[in-house]
Amino acid sequence: MFNNKKSTLDRTLVAIDIAKKYNTVLVQSPNGKKRAFRMANNKKDYLAFRGFLRSLPDIPLIAFEATGNYHRPLAYFLKRNGFAVRLISSVALARTRDALFNTWDKNDPKDAQVILHLMKTGVTQTYRDPILEETNDILELSRTHFQVSLLKTRVQHSILTHFLPLYFPEMDKYYTQSRAQWFTQLLYRFPCPSAITCYTSDQFQTVAWDIVGRKVNKKGFLKDLYMTAQESIGLDVTEESQAMGVFRLILKEHMELCEKRDWIQKQAAGFLEDNHDFQRLKTLPGVGPIIALTILAEAGDLRRFSHHRKFLKYCGFDLSTQQSGQFRGQSKISKRGNARLRYVFWLAAERISRGDKDLKQNILSL
Repeated sequence: MFNNKKSTLDRTLVAIDIAKKYNTVLVQSPNGKKRAFRMANNKKDYLAFRGFLRSLPDIPLIAFEATGNYHRPLAYFLKRNGFAVRLISSVALARTRDALFNTWDKNDPKDAQVILHLMKTGVTQTYRDPILEETNDILELSRTHFQVSLLKTRVQHSILTHFLPLYFPEMDKYYTQSRAQWFTQLLYRFPCPSAITCYTSDQFQTVAWDIVGRKVNKKGFLKDLYMTAQESIGLDVTEESQAMGVFRLILKEHMELCEKRDWIQKQAAGFLEDNHDFQRLKTLPGVGPIIALTILAEAGDLRRFSHHRKFLKYCGFDLSTQQSGQFRGQSKISKRGNARLRYVFWLAAERISRGDKDLKQNILSL
């Protein structure tokens, strides 16, 4: 991951502290002379910066810290124009800044100095541009799916922990993950007990029959739900109240997020249908289409890892031990790599550990 070769000053070093509007640039020539300036994130300044770099007597080495997504346009521009670009670890930058300046405060010029220091000591990482590596589409599908799933979970928690306890607390017992979509549709149609009890039992079964999923005993489920609505302790509100209007708004948002998630899953499956690595990953126990998509999106070309231990370290699965004097702690995974990769591998492991208590305990101990 890191390039720890012996420090040399035989080429020009360009350290860039990335920001939303303006970037701070610190340039050091082989003779040690430094020059600092700012550049805006616009095409005019990008072209001027390219001209400056090309005017240098040698081929410069450029490095920056990944800052949200603000570094992506500049990094792509530089790599597309043939410049050598390196990445600085955010953790290394923060720790080195504290060590060099003995203070917790930070600013852009100071960060540029720290980036330059790390470049001179060789503590840099390889930067792989998603556009040039042809993984950008996979990356966007994966990360958009993650964001949509996150929003869906938050809305779902709002339904289960706010609206149902107030207006239909007994409805919670019918919810399961496999019922999530049609359960929301049922709630949208019948958001409170009075929306159910306004019908007779037979009328309610007729109205709600097509909403309930196929993998349940519809007649028994709807009969039990009707009896539950009659005995509900929920707040006495009508279906036409403003509270139910807001509840339905949240339920509609949940249904729309479910539709977006399903659309992304179908797009990903179609886009990667002919991808050999995608198909091979899906043959692994516990790995489905979305986990396989995430692995390819976050890791890129898996063949770039010359040894499996390098991939484990990239994920943060390498072992780390706390040791001091005679004390030696228990070895645990370092968790210093890609968090999203660790998460999806945990999901796969959790899936295959169902029914195996020993395996599940080992996974939880990590």
